[in-house]
Amino acid sequence: MKQYVIKDTCIINEGQRIYGDVLLKKGRIEKIADAISTKEASIEVSGKNQFLLPGAIDDQVHFREPGLTHKATIYTEAKAAVAGGVTCFMEMPNTNPPAFTHNLLEDKYEIARKTSLANYSFFMGTSNNNIEEILRTNDKKKDVCGIKIFMGSSTGNLLVDNPLMLDKVFAGSELLIATHCEDEAIIKANLQSLKNSKGKLEISDHPIIRNEEACFESSFRAIQYAKKYNSRLHILHISTEKELQLFTNMIPLAEKRITAEVCVHHLHFTSDDYAQLGNQIKCNPAIKAPHNREALWQALLDDRLDVIATDHAPHTWEEKQEDYEYAHAGLPLVQHSLLLMLQYVNEGRISLEKVVEKMSHAVATCFHIKERGFIREGYYADLVLVNMNKPTLISKKNILYKCGWSPLEGFSSPATISHTFINGHPVYGNGVFDESQMGMRMRFDR
Repeated sequence: MKQYVIKDTCIINEGQRIYGDVLLKKGRIEKIADAISTKEASIEVSGKNQFLLPGAIDDQVHFREPGLTHKATIYTEAKAAVAGGVTCFMEMPNTNPPAFTHNLLEDKYEIARKTSLANYSFFMGTSNNNIEEILRTNDKKKDVCGIKIFMGSSTGNLLVDNPLMLDKVFAGSELLIATHCEDEAIIKANLQSLKNSKGKLEISDHPIIRNEEACFESSFRAIQYAKKYNSRLHILHISTEKELQLFTNMIPLAEKRITAEVCVHHLHFTSDDYAQLGNQIKCNPAIKAPHNREALWQALLDDRLDVIATDHAPHTWEEKQEDYEYAHAGLPLVQHSLLLMLQYVNEGRISLEKVVEKMSHAVATCFHIKERGFIREGYYADLVLVNMNKPTLISKKNILYKCGWSPLEGFSSPATISHTFINGHPVYGNGVFDESQMGMRMRFDR
């Protein structure tokens, strides 16, 4: 395996900026120093006038394989992730068939082993009747990122609305439980009420149907289950101001039993954007009124919200062009999440150190990811070089998602991802991929 020295760069890590060199050897960070010279042959990569970050870790993506590969594959979306500085991902179970058994889960790991340029892990899915498979995951706590529960409707039979099943999962699971929280009864009542009053629905109705109350009630219920059993709960894609009262910044992250994620689209878009983007930004939970976005930003900065993710969920352009009720919900985002956050760094809304904390360090801490998420000697060399003085215009010419579109088309980030190293291998550099080495299965210190 070749070894590399990243020279003359500014390292952003654990709240500090350090100028120097980083030696990558046998897949890991061998040394961090002011200046490094080695007797062994090394390939030098200039980091001059650039920032070296730990690779982003996205704890919520939908890569659609198996069964939905007309939308995306693990190969295409992992490749897009790498180009965007995301070196690790955790993928959700709503594929076809859903990952409700360990055999199906291992099938996904095998696809990733062969085709994923990024490091990977997969959530075990929960249905109303697979408690035996869920509890078997306790024996694999070092090998599986967590359990996923859809407490709001999704595709197929992934909605878990049986209180007895929820009670058994929260009582019995020793892994992190990640929840999609929207109250199904509230959503159905809102939908019927709007249909009765106006007939045909439109995209502007989406945040009214999937409103703040639906999110709050479901999140509150999940937290009640978690507190009852002292479960490790992680609530995904918080989208409302009201939910923020459920979370605290008074406990160190490593000690929290209940954590929360915010997604880049809820930090960027508001309901005002439906007029221009329509179904392109239809997602669940819905993008809501502007006051929610402002509250999410404040909670992110004061640490009530713990991590930033994407909920990357690609659909074909044709699937997004249906009438509102039938248009598929979800946005493709994993290639551009870091670039989007760097725009907010440029605007002064968040520091680069805080972006690294929320997209790398905190994810590793939340999930107890083994030897990743930080720039430390001995850790895997998952690293990203960022040029903050070279803008990137998002366009169809450089979108790598299989679906071929993005709601961010036309957006210009002030930054460019110049290099992405995964396990010490330069998978991406200056627009060129080296696919000679695949990513690795993530492991967990539990």
